Amino acid sequence: MDFNVKKLASDAGVFFSRAMQFTEEKLGQAEKTELDAHFENLLARADCTKNWTEKILRQTEVLLQPNPSARVEEFLYEKLDRKVPSRVTNGELLAQYMTEAANDFGPGTPYGKTLIKVGETQRRLGAAERDFIHSASINFLTPLRNFLEGDWRTISKERRILQNRRLDLDACKARLKKAKAAEAKAAAEHELRLTQSEFDRQAEVTRLLLEGISSTHVNHLRCLHEFVESQTNYYAQCYQYMLDLQKQLGSSKGEIFSGTFVGNAEATSPPAATSPPAVAAATLPAVPTIPVVPTIVGVPNTVAESVLNPNEVKPPASGTRKARVLYDYEAADSTELALLADEMITVYSLPGMDPDWLIGERGNQKGKVPVTYLELLS
Repeated sequence: MDFNVKKLASDAGVFFSRAMQFTEEKLGQAEKTELDAHFENLLARADCTKNWTEKILRQTEVLLQPNPSARVEEFLYEKLDRKVPSRVTNGELLAQYMTEAANDFGPGTPYGKTLIKVGETQRRLGAAERDFIHSASINFLTPLRNFLEGDWRTISKERRILQNRRLDLDACKARLKKAKAAEAKAAAEHELRLTQSEFDRQAEVTRLLLEGISSTHVNHLRCLHEFVESQTNYYAQCYQYMLDLQKQLGSSKGEIFSGTFVGNAEATSPPAATSPPAVAAATLPAVPTIPVVPTIVGVPNTVAESVLNPNEVKPPASGTRKARVLYDYEAADSTELALLADEMITVYSLPGMDPDWLIGERGNQKGKVPVTYLELLS
């Protein structure tokens, strides 16, 4: 117990002496051993690496898990060295709700069928998100944490030791200047040589650790490439899932907008006597529709569609409309027209056609195109 008290008193004395020395250095009243410019650059580079690594790590954690409560929970599990419990993603939870709603509304109804399709896609999106978060955590976040909790702690420890060695060296230099007697000077010079040797040795150790920051940058660069690759795969999966869903929902979407996409064949019939409500309706702005090719005389619309060859159809005399293609489309047969995203084509409708389809023209090429792949322009 007596030994511990003495050691505590000795440590306290050293602490106060160094505090006074720091104060005198700040006031310019004490000598300070300066490090060379290269060493100072290494220190600044290390501090910059540590600060930006912390910011990138924190923001990536926010990106992968926006919920702060969930992040705190994961942090506690990590500190307790316990496995983080599996958590349902937002997409998977939405899929569950949609499936349950479809069962209540009736899985055979149009709304129920659509809920089931969308819910399944949300489940796949949630699973893809879970895989991306796991991959990013292992390949990107873990190396950043390992640097901050491993390499950087070692560097900080050695820097503190170097700082103490420098203070001891400066204190020896001050004592040597104050020594008057020959014996005191000799003892001060001997102590100075020992302290200088310890300082140089510690400076070399710290320098090697600081130069290792270059290797850290190389490792983080490799991890960054892996993070980008994981993110690219994740968004590519999401895009493909949504594209597949849009194709599945094409029929339903076409029915919803059939009143706008398909023209009214009755517009070609002679005008009938108009009642006052009809006259009032006629004053409202007309909704643009797709021009319709006149009905083939004596042939029902359904039969006309079955025997119709799009390459033999001519545009209606009343004009056509322009449309921009939203997605790429591969023609299933010779009656259809292949599409490329963002290209402009001319479209019009035929009496009796499936409301999900239009006739599209691009130069000398002509064929049926799905309305869900188009943005009609006025």
